Amino acid sequence: MPKPLLFLDVDGVLNPVCPHPDADFDTHTLFGYAVLLSARHGDWLRELSRTYELCWATTWEDHANEHIAPALGLPQLPVVHFSGYVAQPDDPRVPVLDLIAAHKWAPLLRYAAGRPFAWIDDVIPGSLTRRSALRRDRLLLRIDPGQGLERHHVDRLLRRPPSAGLLGSCA
Repeated sequence: MPKPLLFLDVDGVLNPVCPHPDADFDTHTLFGYAVLLSARHGDWLRELSRTYELCWATTWEDHANEHIAPALGLPQLPVVHFSGYVAQPDDPRVPVLDLIAAHKWAPLLRYAAGRPFAWIDDVIPGSLTRRSALRRDRLLLRIDPGQGLERHHVDRLLRRPPSAGLLGSCA
């Protein structure tokens, strides 16, 4: 049985907005922007890769493999592409107020194709988190963009990874 997928965002998750000064981030200039990255995140993601299949789910798309992965000591990872995604008639419906924040949802579900998954992002609409809360096959963790990924998030992902089967049936 394949491992569950772990969809990874970059900005606000691996590149926090204002981390604690003692959080050990290095500044990288990428595309003219300051990007904060921590070797600790690379260690945690390698730890998570023993349980999950890591996958970029970021607007960086393929650039994450070119710039972020090497800086964190990660191999090339599969990428979910969002740019150019064409909505399909059977895409899950989301509330109108969540349309912009939920733009990743349909591509993530299509990519997962029924596999269990976890998604860590700083922009996950509360409606999606609530609809997924009773499901065993998915785990949505909204990350505080100020601090980014923290150890307690990693511990939560490892404590009970998503598994096949579900308790509810909502998309």
